Amino acid sequence: MAKKTITVASSAAEKLKALQSAMSKIEKDFGKGSIMKMGDQQIEHVEVVPSGSIGLDYALGVGGYPRGRIIEIYGPESSGKTTLAIHAIAEAQKAGGTAAFIDAEHAFDRFYAQDLGVDIDNLLISQPDNGEQALEIADQLIRSSAIDI
Repeated sequence: MAKKTITVASSAAEKLKALQSAMSKIEKDFGKGSIMKMGDQQIEHVEVVPSGSIGLDYALGVGGYPRGRIIEIYGPESSGKTTLAIHAIAEAQKAGGTAAFIDAEHAFDRFYAQDLGVDIDNLLISQPDNGEQALEIADQLIRSSAIDI
């Protein structure tokens, strides 16, 4: 019986060593902080941009869209994705923020956005020719740290 205990303990030690090795390689390949134990992290307050919907803000659990995070709004055609984004832009602008909209579909309706509260005179808009260009534009805006949403 003692032999089994040693085998199990040895196996657990080997797993721990393998895990530490994998984590070290991940940090080497992707940078420090790319993987960590959740319990080792400090809990930090995250600022939010209200979505414009009390129900959605409640469902998101933090009161809106977290600032400084990538948020994906996904759904079928005509399900309200753009409307959600426009409401968020309006809320960010009301709080004094700077907003940008990358219109990959070339279908942005400035009058609808204005009706929902967007200050269209101060909205940055890009209508890229392709997906790669859209990502490049988004990347440069994000790296500037000057855009709130």
